[in-house]
Amino acid sequence: MAYYYFDFRDDKKQDCYGLLSSLVSQLSAESDSCCDILSKLYTDNNRARKPSIIALKKCMKDMLSHPGQGPIFIIVDALDECPNSSGTPSARGKVLELIKELVDLQLPNVHICVTSRPEIDIRKALESLKSLQISLHDEIGQEADIIAYIKSLVNSNSVLDWTEEDENLVINTLSQKANGMYDEIITLPPVIY
Repeated sequence: MAYYYFDFRDDKKQDCYGLLSSLVSQLSAESDSCCDILSKLYTDNNRARKPSIIALKKCMKDMLSHPGQGPIFIIVDALDECPNSSGTPSARGKVLELIKELVDLQLPNVHICVTSRPEIDIRKALESLKSLQISLHDEIGQEADIIAYIKSLVNSNSVLDWTEEDENLVINTLSQKANGMYDEIITLPPVIY
């Protein structure tokens, strides 16, 4: 299993290169055959510290398609935090292309789960991949969890001497502004049940 979180606070965790290098590293730590493939990448690149994105993609695909490889689960979290800024394609566009390439390998042992807010470009790119999509947006359970969490924070802070009216205002405002902080879970084929 390999997990990657696109962190808007860390520039190194906002692009395809960061995603690939993390996933390749994690997979190599879990499997001798994946470790051998990563070692070959290192040797083939004349022991260069930073392989090209093309070399990393090849390494990743070799790891996923290695004969006899057991089930592999890849979780890509908060894809919407990957920038969709200028550039053709954008950093997010490159990640979406990579995800499509991995799905197009049609490897029965590879399971990919992508979480994101329902951004238009992400939805459009992933809809064509015949994915199972679960929208958490406006789910009552999610809203209740957010409200419970905010209440626990407000009530546990004894330093604040707020009136009940102020506490309710804070809880209601933050709950409404959360607006489905994590609203989309997309599982790409093969589907995990």
